[in-house]
Amino acid sequence: MEELIAVNEIVNRIVWGAPALVLLMGIGLWLTIRTGGMQFRHFPHAMKHTLGKVFHRPDRVEARPGEMTPFQAMTTALAGTVGTGSVAGVTSAICLGGPGALFWLWGAALVGMITKYGEVLLAVKYRERNAEGEWAGGPMYYIKYGLGPKWRWLAVFFCLSAALAAFGTGNTVQVGNITASVTMVIRAFEPSFTAFGRANLVIGLVTAALTSVVLFGGIQRLGAVTEKLVPAMALTYMLACLTVVVVNGNNILPAFQAIFRGAFDPAGITGGAVGSMTLALSWGIKRGVFSNEAGLGTAPMAHANTSETDPVKQGFYGIFEVFVASIVICTLTGLSLLCSGIPINYGLLSTTALNVQALGTVFGLRGGAVVIAVGISLFAFSTILSWALYGSRCCAFLLGNRAVRPYQVIYVLAVVLGAVMELDLAWSLADTLNGLMILPNLVAIFALSGVIIQETRVYFTKADE
Repeated sequence: MEELIAVNEIVNRIVWGAPALVLLMGIGLWLTIRTGGMQFRHFPHAMKHTLGKVFHRPDRVEARPGEMTPFQAMTTALAGTVGTGSVAGVTSAICLGGPGALFWLWGAALVGMITKYGEVLLAVKYRERNAEGEWAGGPMYYIKYGLGPKWRWLAVFFCLSAALAAFGTGNTVQVGNITASVTMVIRAFEPSFTAFGRANLVIGLVTAALTSVVLFGGIQRLGAVTEKLVPAMALTYMLACLTVVVVNGNNILPAFQAIFRGAFDPAGITGGAVGSMTLALSWGIKRGVFSNEAGLGTAPMAHANTSETDPVKQGFYGIFEVFVASIVICTLTGLSLLCSGIPINYGLLSTTALNVQALGTVFGLRGGAVVIAVGISLFAFSTILSWALYGSRCCAFLLGNRAVRPYQVIYVLAVVLGAVMELDLAWSLADTLNGLMILPNLVAIFALSGVIIQETRVYFTKADE
């Protein structure tokens, strides 16, 4: 086991090292330049055709059997995106990189908008109907149809990494977050409670049962659940953080000053606990990628299920997704910490206990614990659902549709296992597998960037007529 951990740490440093982060940002900048900053110039247009359609029923695209509505496809992708990375991930970035990490997280998000737009566009353009009549798409399909048969090995490599990563990133790690959150609430209200092992098992069984009900109900049931669950959980958490920021309104300006100054001089803000701009930049970009998954290749597998036939229009939902996950939710998480006035131990890794303290300045420690626990539990459960879809799609590509149901059964059983096991190795392996997914996806996006440019140009030429 120790040898496995050591090898994994070496691979992890390679796949999440500076070259990988440069590649992620580089592809986004490349697409930004080639599209003339489309995510900025046409941002109002994108919001009109995403958020605007949510409130304007006549404009909605209805789903047929085997499909999701464009909004359901986006919320399914957002379910996998908005999770612990938007809470604990932001907290760790600020603690280890200083307040300036939030600035670089914004930078990663602004660039990530066009990357997510591009991969969603490609997923809708290069997709196919499976044996159940459902749309199937994602990096493996735009590699298969966009790059051709000679590149199938790259699609296989992506699917192997994603199918295995689903058991860590999307499953056991998320169940561990749920049990940890519930444990935090129990301790807040009943410090003498000791039967955490049995409680965790019960949580695992209940979560597995709920996962089964949704997962085995098909793609439309998944979409119906995420379109209700994701907006509700996101709005509740956002309102709680916004309340902390408003109540501590006198600290908003100092917080932004710390963010902008810390982006270039972290030591000046943290008293030397955080050393260099490179550290702030690194943590900001890494947590930015984790918070919105732009370039990872997961979200396209959800967006491919849309009933929308225009790849560009569904691509707008990719822009909206990154905006909500990183610019809105991560910013509120960071500001609630910086405005609350609680002491932050810069240079030391922190947990969601810091978020509880921040919310506790307004809602009390018990209230803060409940808000964070409910938020993380719902975030984590929605992530379990969306990654079940991702893993199933990759399994079908590798082994055919017959292998999907056995894969799903094992996935549900892993939910129970994740509730009672130590997760350090699972975290580490999942992190590495996520990194391995990035390379084939970014290679495909770069190679097919001409398709992205052409589809975008044609769309806006028609829109201007």
